[in-house]
Amino acid sequence: MRVIGGALRGKRLHPLRGLTIRPTSDYLRESIFNILGSRVEDAVVLDLFAGTGSLGIEALSRGAATAVFVDKDSRSIKLLTQNISACCLEARSTILKRDIMRGLRFLKSTERAFDLVFIDPPYDKGFVGRTMQLLDRAEVTSDGVSIVVEHSRRETLPEEVARFILSDQRHHGKILVSFYRPVL
Repeated sequence: MRVIGGALRGKRLHPLRGLTIRPTSDYLRESIFNILGSRVEDAVVLDLFAGTGSLGIEALSRGAATAVFVDKDSRSIKLLTQNISACCLEARSTILKRDIMRGLRFLKSTERAFDLVFIDPPYDKGFVGRTMQLLDRAEVTSDGVSIVVEHSRRETLPEEVARFILSDQRHHGKILVSFYRPVL
């Protein structure tokens, strides 16, 4: 696993071994960031269910201003800390050990409006819709936020969740990547 583009291109990230997380593949990350294009530059990023941090780190490498990484697993938090340190991104990163399913109001304390949100929860657990509702209730996204959701093809997501509407969806084998934007 490595950073695909930007200032840290080619930098290897430490994988998390022995857990049931599945880091976003290099190929899939490249596809996601090609679709996002210039929306990444200067963005304030939120990486939910961060795992190894590969999505948020990729965004920082490609010019995002800052990133907040959230995961509840202690081993993920340790690995996130190692990966962010190895990439010298401590000044632009915040790591929070929290259970996302208990709510996201704690993000208000970051005093940031997020422009880009990655949601990559455990597959087929029904976490996506609930996470997006919690994100909406927390009122921590910018008016032009882009939300990228990685999920199983078996998990059908609604066209509209809270104040967000599905704008694009891409198939990558057994994985779907769904892009949401705010309803105007």
